[in-house]
Formats: sequence, structure tokens, C-alpha cells
Amino acid sequence: MIYPQKLNSKKSDKIVKILLIVSVILAILLYIINKLTSPKIPWALLTNVGIIYIWITTIYSIRKNTNIAGHVLIQTIAISIITVLIDYNIGFSGWSLDIAIPIIIMIANITMLLLTIISHKKYIRYAIYQLIIVLFSMLPIILITERLIRNTALSIIATSISGLNLLITLILCSKDVKEAIIRNFHI
Repeated sequence: MIYPQKLNSKKSDKIVKILLIVSVILAILLYIINKLTSPKIPWALLTNVGIIYIWITTIYSIRKNTNIAGHVLIQTIAISIITVLIDYNIGFSGWSLDIAIPIIIMIANITMLLLTIISHKKYIRYAIYQLIIVLFSMLPIILITERLIRNTALSIIATSISGLNLLITLILCSKDVKEAIIRNFHI
């Protein structure tokens, strides 16, 4: 019987601590941006709750030993829908399309990049999920062309991160990506 390799706990703990620090810095930056740009609309509170939600999901996924990439995809789509519904219910000012979805897409792509770097030898498990997330990451460009997004900066950054993520993944795991596409799409 073959057992999966156990992650080095020191390496994992270090990565988690770094990501926690990045999350706290991001939360503080979002709060400052909120206070400087639109203090009457507390969107930073909602995005910071989203960061906490992502941490809860990540910890759950790691402890349950499930496919983290599948959770990232499902959570990306679910949180995007939730933010649009929240925005719609509070009068639809457009922050869900302008700010929330691009940030969610950036976080999903960064998470997938970290998964690729941490377990590039087992990337085949994540390949299809990453390709779907890259396709989902094109949503802001579609929304820009349909003129549904007023502030395009975050959307362009999110799509650029997605493209860079795909490029890095192809460089690191080109053989695995090709095998996954051939196997799953019967090409």
C-alpha cells in the first residue's frame, strides 16, 4: 500500500503564518481604502468577513484532507454569487462587480499558485480546477466590455494575475497540464 507523503510541518506552519500576515495586512489595507474612498459604505467590513470566511474554509479543507483546489473553485463561485446578492439587497451600488469579485478572483488565483508551488509534483490533481478558475477569471473582462463595471483597475489586475498564474503553472507543470487535458478531454 502506498501512502501519500506527509507535508513537512515546519514548512506548512511557515506558509500558514506568512499567509496569515498577508491576510491581516490586506484587511487593514482594505479598511484604509474604504475610509479614504467611500466612508459611508462599509464594504471593507464585508471583504474582511470574506477573508475570515476563506481562512475557515482553508482550515476545514486541510483538516478534512480533501481536494483543496475543488474547494477553492466552489468557494470562488459561491462567494462571488453571495457578494452580488448582498450588493443587490443593499441597493446595488456595484461594489460586488467593481471590487469584490476581482478580489475574490485574485485570492483564488494566488491560492492556486501556492498549491502549484507547494505540490507541483501532484499538480495533476489541480489542473482542471485551475483551468476553470482561469476561465472564471475572464468574467471581469466580459463585465468591462458590457460596461457593467465602472472602476476597471481591480478587474484588469485580477485578470492579469490570472494570466500570470496560468503562465507560471504552464512553466512549472507543462507536462502535467498536457497529460491532464489529454486524459480529461480525450484529445
